Amino acid sequence: MIEMVIEQRRRSLGGGLDVGRVLPFAKRRMVGPFVFFDHMGPLDLAPGIDRSLDVRPHPHIGLSTVTYLFSGEIMHRDSIGSQQAIRPQEVNWMTAGSGITHSERFEKGRATGDHLHGIQAWVALPLADEETDPSFSHHEGDDLPQWSDGGVHGQLIAGSAYGLTAAARTHSPLFYAHLDLEPGATAELPDGFSERALYVATGAIEFDGIRYDTGKMLVLGAGASRIRAAERATVMVLGGEPIGERFLYWNFVSSSKDRLAQAAADWRAGRMKLPDADDQEFIPLPEDPARPAPAAT
Repeated sequence: MIEMVIEQRRRSLGGGLDVGRVLPFAKRRMVGPFVFFDHMGPLDLAPGIDRSLDVRPHPHIGLSTVTYLFSGEIMHRDSIGSQQAIRPQEVNWMTAGSGITHSERFEKGRATGDHLHGIQAWVALPLADEETDPSFSHHEGDDLPQWSDGGVHGQLIAGSAYGLTAAARTHSPLFYAHLDLEPGATAELPDGFSERALYVATGAIEFDGIRYDTGKMLVLGAGASRIRAAERATVMVLGGEPIGERFLYWNFVSSSKDRLAQAAADWRAGRMKLPDADDQEFIPLPEDPARPAPAAT
């Protein structure tokens, strides 16, 4: 059965970069530990695009960001010294914990043009790990197990599912996978988790004879076991065990509203270190016009 269907809502990140926001949703804030889910693109980037399209340095606490691309390239830089481009079917996994800042820039697109398409998800950290030290890891190749069977081509992004385990360190039980389905192919859905969902990134699928098109997330109930591709489709499957209520403010996630307020105050006061390799501008706290961002260089 399907508990709920969530349709992406278009949101602007500024500079002409729009995303399809799926989570959080008013009637469904999380799926397992997944507290945020944005569909980026598809978007053609012309050579010489303005730097305003980039995501300038900004802060996070209490979560792991999981960036995954179908096409394109993004350059990541953060305040613990990481500098790593991400390309299709690779994963950048950044755990903010007690606090980290990072930027995401479209340098390849600016130089040669590009076609951006991908997903950024946030995984909330369990209570015991909310203030863990920040960290970053990049994964590709054997870190992300792949399989093909009956017209279904899969890649495990994180956690354990389909008898496989991905390399990224997770802090609570979860799974996250990318499935490409040929027309008419049937894909099994992972079980053994309390909460599960799937997202149709391209194409269309059928579940219990009903068609669901691009941009829809299906929150799955107990017993949901397989889907069929109504046409060629790309589907993300995700879920895990719930970790309790989480509050969100801007880029901050926490079990405590007081901690969110402290993070906002720290960012407003300039107490959070910017990336060493990208420290000439930043995104101001929303609704905080008193602190203008320095000019880009």
